[in-house]
Amino acid sequence: MSVIEVSRPHNLDKSHAVKAADDLAKSLSDQFSVHYSWEGEQLHFKRSGVKGQLEVNPNTIHVRIELGLLLRPFKDRIEQEIHKHLDHLTGA
Repeated sequence: MSVIEVSRPHNLDKSHAVKAADDLAKSLSDQFSVHYSWEGEQLHFKRSGVKGQLEVNPNTIHVRIELGLLLRPFKDRIEQEIHKHLDHLTGA
């Protein structure tokens, strides 16, 4: 198993931080066919070969993804997409 973890500080209020997280999940869903759902302030997502969560905290957005064997070759691409979207959504 290969793990991607990204934490990004933000200055967004709670509703905008949750929207940014939801926008990121929608983008990942479109690009990588990931299914997701919210449980409180954590967004859980999964598909065959990948599972993870995104947590919205007052000052950070934290993403943790576990990749299965078949998706390991795409780790760098997936991590790059996460960084790109978080940069855009948090104004970094």
